[in-house]
Amino acid sequence: MSARAQSSFETTAPSLAVLELSSIARGLVVADALVKRAKVRIVKADPVTPGKFLLVFVGDEASVEESLNKGREAAGTTELDVLWLPYAHPALLPALDRVDTPPIEGSLGILEFATVAATLRAADTALKTANVALAALHWARGVGGKGYFVLTGEQDEVEAAMQAGLEAVEPSLRVGSELVARPHPEVDWVLSRL
Repeated sequence: MSARAQSSFETTAPSLAVLELSSIARGLVVADALVKRAKVRIVKADPVTPGKFLLVFVGDEASVEESLNKGREAAGTTELDVLWLPYAHPALLPALDRVDTPPIEGSLGILEFATVAATLRAADTALKTANVALAALHWARGVGGKGYFVLTGEQDEVEAAMQAGLEAVEPSLRVGSELVARPHPEVDWVLSRL
């Protein structure tokens, strides 16, 4: 991975897109096609288990939309999942790099999905729905190409955010969801390791 790709994902760009492909070879073709189409910045371009290729890119709304359309065209039948967030929640883009674990305040909500696109779609929706904080976000590596995130806040807010996140994703891509109403203080340590 290049030094540029390893740098922080922080950006002022309001738009984010994800393409998950079934072919690593086609993934490189798609990456080339979408950056040639419009001015976008690829923040993740990696093969992930089980034999998928993941592309995450950011830019202004029009450029990301145009590049995403070109990428989907180039992907053809290798496209597994896709996501376009024209106005991603402000906490989401920095979290792609790393979540600075906030202190647990109230309850925890954990949502797990079969694809990275589904995970980010649900996280964006959940964060926009209720007054919650993102306590963890993990995607692709080490989890078989899946993703999960953890929310913290007052129980009613966490429940509302979880419900919205689940409803944002088709049922076949949902893996699991759990609520921890009164987490033990030791869970702070566990979250810092996720």
